[in-house]
Amino acid sequence: MHPADVAALFDHLYWVRDRILAAADDPAAPLVDGAPPTLRDLRTTLVHELDVEWSWRVRLAAPDRTVFSPSDEELVATDFADVATIRDRWAQDEAEMRTWLATLDEAALDGPCRTETDGPGHPFWFHLQHLYSHALQQFADAAVLLTAAGRSPGELDFLDFVESSGRRS
Repeated sequence: MHPADVAALFDHLYWVRDRILAAADDPAAPLVDGAPPTLRDLRTTLVHELDVEWSWRVRLAAPDRTVFSPSDEELVATDFADVATIRDRWAQDEAEMRTWLATLDEAALDGPCRTETDGPGHPFWFHLQHLYSHALQQFADAAVLLTAAGRSPGELDFLDFVESSGRRS
């Protein structure tokens, strides 16, 4: 995988995130729901995704990728009172993610990455693809919750991102 390919995936991921957060940033959006039709309510879904991106970035950037950092603690949804708080934390994490991703060349992306103590591991880029696909699943759940509340984020597909961003290659 090429660094430009990884950058495009994460550009799409953050474009989708921004559309979700824009749709969620309305008093009519049900940020907390005691009985959501998806696995988690909207706030918990968003904070879970933020947590996964942050904790996996820290783990993958560490010298020993077989363990999460001792300083890693799960983000708690109740610590995020509103969409603005979630957006602020995510902006910080996005900057750190982009800075870290920019350090990865083709050799690093194609090289081995063991995150388990046994087995051969996978190419490093598999883990970045996992972060991307996990995010899309979480954002799809968020989109369902928002659409049910009359706050659809609209189309989130990769080609919609490409067209809206003016990318052609």
